[in-house]
Amino acid sequence: MNDSTKPTPKEPPRYDFAAAEPRWQTEWDRRACFAVPDVPPPEAKKYYVLEMFPYPSGKIHMGHVRNYTLGDVVARYKRARGHLVMHPMGWDAFGLPAENAARERGIHPGKWTYDNIANMRAELQRMGLSLEWAREFATCDAAYYGKQQKLFLDFWKAGLVERKESWVNWDPVDGTVLANEQVIDGRGWRSGALVEKKKLSQWFLSITKYAPDLLEALNTLDRWPERVKLMQSNWIGRSEGARVRFRLTDAAAAGAEEVEVFTTRPDTLFGMSFLAVAAEHPLAAAAAARDPRAAEFIAECRRMGTSEAAIEQAEKRGFDTGFRVAHPFVPGVSFPVWIANFVLMEYGTGAIFGCPGHDERDFEFATKYALPILPVVLPPGADATTFRLGGEAYTDDGTIFNSGFLDGLAVPAAKRRVIEELEKTGQGTGVVNWRLRDWGISRQRYWGCPIPVIHCESCGAVPVPEAQLPVVLPEDVDFSKPGNPLDHHPTWKHVACPQCGAPARRETDTCDTFVDSSWYFARFCSPGAAEPVTRAAVDAWLPVDQYIGGIEHAILHLLYSRFFTRAMKATGHLAVEEPFAGLFTQGMVQHESYKGADGRWLYPEEVEISVAADGTRSAVVKGSNEPATIGRVEAMSKSKRNTVDPGAIIGKYGADTARWFILSDNPPERDMEWTEAGVAGAFRFTQRIWRLAANSADALAPVGAAHAAGAGPARKLRQATHRTIAAVTEALENFAFNVAVARIHEFANAIGEAEGQAAAEGMGAARREALETLARLSAPMMPHLAEEVFAALRPGSGTLVAELPWPEADPELLKAETVTLAIQVLGKLRATIEVPVGAPEAEIFALAEAEENVQRALGGKPVKKRIHVPGRVVNLVV
Repeated sequence: MNDSTKPTPKEPPRYDFAAAEPRWQTEWDRRACFAVPDVPPPEAKKYYVLEMFPYPSGKIHMGHVRNYTLGDVVARYKRARGHLVMHPMGWDAFGLPAENAARERGIHPGKWTYDNIANMRAELQRMGLSLEWAREFATCDAAYYGKQQKLFLDFWKAGLVERKESWVNWDPVDGTVLANEQVIDGRGWRSGALVEKKKLSQWFLSITKYAPDLLEALNTLDRWPERVKLMQSNWIGRSEGARVRFRLTDAAAAGAEEVEVFTTRPDTLFGMSFLAVAAEHPLAAAAAARDPRAAEFIAECRRMGTSEAAIEQAEKRGFDTGFRVAHPFVPGVSFPVWIANFVLMEYGTGAIFGCPGHDERDFEFATKYALPILPVVLPPGADATTFRLGGEAYTDDGTIFNSGFLDGLAVPAAKRRVIEELEKTGQGTGVVNWRLRDWGISRQRYWGCPIPVIHCESCGAVPVPEAQLPVVLPEDVDFSKPGNPLDHHPTWKHVACPQCGAPARRETDTCDTFVDSSWYFARFCSPGAAEPVTRAAVDAWLPVDQYIGGIEHAILHLLYSRFFTRAMKATGHLAVEEPFAGLFTQGMVQHESYKGADGRWLYPEEVEISVAADGTRSAVVKGSNEPATIGRVEAMSKSKRNTVDPGAIIGKYGADTARWFILSDNPPERDMEWTEAGVAGAFRFTQRIWRLAANSADALAPVGAAHAAGAGPARKLRQATHRTIAAVTEALENFAFNVAVARIHEFANAIGEAEGQAAAEGMGAARREALETLARLSAPMMPHLAEEVFAALRPGSGTLVAELPWPEADPELLKAETVTLAIQVLGKLRATIEVPVGAPEAEIFALAEAEENVQRALGGKPVKKRIHVPGRVVNLVV
């Protein structure tokens, strides 16, 4: 037979993801597979899974793909395990980016936002997420933020809202308050203008009232990562110490009799060499009033970034005010008062005493300005007569010396003793201090939730009557002028006072967007409610059983949400205190970065990679011979263009491939590298699963066929099936999604090997069980492919995997039938043998002694003693 007459090999079937994925998504929607009632029935096992909702930037990125895939695996798995699963989606939609887009593009922030939401919704829906889209809302919906205004008023009535003056970072070009993190090298992050420190009347939520509870309750969050709890604990910042009152030696010039300092190290008071105050402290103002140089230094401090990182990295600088304070215990000794750029008014009392011998920051400052440095804590084993500090402060424990009545005491005892003396002499008191400060929520921006307050000259700040909620943002705003458009709107802010009827004005500040995200999880429980929440719904669904999101939100978002839940409980809106019972923080998605010869960053699709025979990789700009530099693997970012478009990946490989690869590379809490080779490998695996099912469908036993008794290939496949059920179940319970992926890969290999034994007794039923189980186990990760495989195995049944219960492992098939024993001769390993579980000892010894290596080790000598440790080892003694 010549080549032209040979039959054409049959093409292996291919899984058409482009047709299958939208078809199954439509079917899930048609059957409302993921819908749940606002109030679950009493017998239901509720499970609330939630991923941190996204900001509608316009396009999803790989971080979204990972976050929502992880949540979807949990939701689908828990649903299959018999839970009533709520899995909603919404949009964190207020914020400055939309306002900036309005200024730069001449488009209303609302249109920009809702257009972006539409785009991102469509992209997320392509992923096949088991979301209940009927619960969707955006925080910029008046129906949402109107309820937030109601919460604000309720909090105000409960004493959890306060209006007071505070120092803020002020951008004079944008005309708005900036968070510390938005001040970069003393300039506004967007405008580049030199930032000023400004005192403004601001609205505050009284989170400090809950500081002790917020700290203590961290101990109850046993399904939170330890590092997140530690970060929150440090941010809340409970510290025991003393408030020390230092007498000013020139009270008339200073305008005060004394200055108060909070310190956690009162034991080091005898090592003091200066006192330092913040630029906003009254003593600084008194110094500025009499010395222009002090005023100039204060202005410099106010232009410096105020984040902790900025302060820590900045050069420590100060100005000697000329004022002095007396030492509380040493008569006739006084110390200079400095204004220092590293002291913040919002921490402690805005003043510190400097002990440079035992504080690195104080040491740096004292060294710069040639101030005395006296050690007062002696390291263990050191000699007090010869001990000298080197080029740094000593910050560990030890024994107090050079300190009068404290000499010889250990640090803890010295702290107690000095506080006793301060209280006895009326110069101080022992206190507990908190780093946490009340939450300033006022923002001078348009695109945010209006604060529902009216200012009247006669009545003061008056709450908007509830009947007038929501206070809706005006549509006709002008972004051509700097500052807050609400301030210069011709009519919106002008209203009558609700109390006296006189002309008044609305509050034009809007809420910090962290407020919007601090209770959205509660609104999801009853998104159509006339009140902020329906009590029966939130009491049934909360807390969120599994919350998933990035570590970057470990402090503020989670802390504010914990506060909000407590405040909502105090105002009668719900019963729980902790919003999130379980928290999982996923790692970043990373990719190589690339640069052109001119130093410009390149997108991965602009680069062509070559691999030499020795494995060396090189790159050129695609379509040219221009060399490109392959950089390190790092977190995907727009600035370095090392991003991959999820839409393009889904279009080329399908959503299931993207989901499978995102789960397979690393444990989900670690960073993962996105590679084209990796995603191509995931795609090949989806095709392999489809081929296993398509090639076997006609040769399987009917649904429900009995399994053959006895041993043989069919039983071996059944054992692989049930061991895989057990292994994947355990992995999913423990968030070890990459382990589940690995077990399914191994299972697919076992099914493939069984194809060659299709004629064996009972194999038709065993293969059906294995392939259907493969579909059901892979469904949380690859839901579309699972449905397609199951439909091929049961054509016309109409059964959806999304509605099937999770498979259960048969304990009998999990039992080991053989055991591997180590065979030793005189304690040295010589061989291993596999024997049936429960085999007689005589049979085991005979098999052991028949091994060739054992025979050599015995050397023909008779065995004097045979030792058998069941299930582990046989030792032969000669």
